[in-house]
Amino acid sequence: MSLSLQLAQARAAQVLRDGGIDTAALDARALLRAATGLSFEALIVNGRAPLSPPSAERLEGYVARRLAGEPVSRIRGTREFYGRDFKIDRNTLDPRPDTETLVAATLEVAGSDGLLSRPLRLLDLGTGSGCILVTLLAELPEAAGTGTDINPGALEMARDNAAAHGVADRALFVASDWFQGLTGRYDIIVSNPPYVASAEIAGLAPEVARHDPLAALDGGADGLDAYRRIAASAPQFLAPGGALIVEIGYTQAESVADIFRAGGLIVADDNVRLDLAGRPRCVCAKFS
Repeated sequence: MSLSLQLAQARAAQVLRDGGIDTAALDARALLRAATGLSFEALIVNGRAPLSPPSAERLEGYVARRLAGEPVSRIRGTREFYGRDFKIDRNTLDPRPDTETLVAATLEVAGSDGLLSRPLRLLDLGTGSGCILVTLLAELPEAAGTGTDINPGALEMARDNAAAHGVADRALFVASDWFQGLTGRYDIIVSNPPYVASAEIAGLAPEVARHDPLAALDGGADGLDAYRRIAASAPQFLAPGGALIVEIGYTQAESVADIFRAGGLIVADDNVRLDLAGRPRCVCAKFS
């Protein structure tokens, strides 16, 4: 006899709890939703309804993957970011809440610097799932933007996300190694580049180290290689008065600011933005 949705969720939560998953109840609900295609509200209303055999089989597989350390977002193939759902896969970084700080900082800079008085050209370096660029375009309806990535699979995912959120007509995604092959100038350049020191990757949480693309994590010996490459070319691609805004590791603010200043950019003392935990998360630079 089939279990009810309610009982299936409870049993999945217990299995996850027994397996040492701290967020067992939340994960069980999310995995049951993924297995059935039902909304949170539908699960509540139809809690006594039987779980179909195909859904039960999917749920069992999802629970096994979670016990093996795979993040729920990877299992579901989606991650919520800035209030929107984005498709992700093995080609893309799993967006974290910390990266929403980058979006908020960019919107703040666009509003405070008078950039909104003209249609903005945005550039997202290493776009991955496209969550940063797509979010910015959704929040800035007069803007247009380009996202670059060296991974064709990531670009395909970014295009899908742009279409899903209604900004595909203002988004261009191109295969590029940072600025390679680009032309023109941009009002705002953003990036969440790889910034983990190579030797530290093995010590990351298994959900990150085993499932995020290595190229999206590995920032070289000191974690700063990407910032050096960005700083070397950004002045050639920023419009006068334009801004460069990047995510950083919380110990890297001073080093990244120094790299940008050495590259001819202006970084004011107050141009570091903090994440929700109060840690440095973004550096904002200007081009005169």
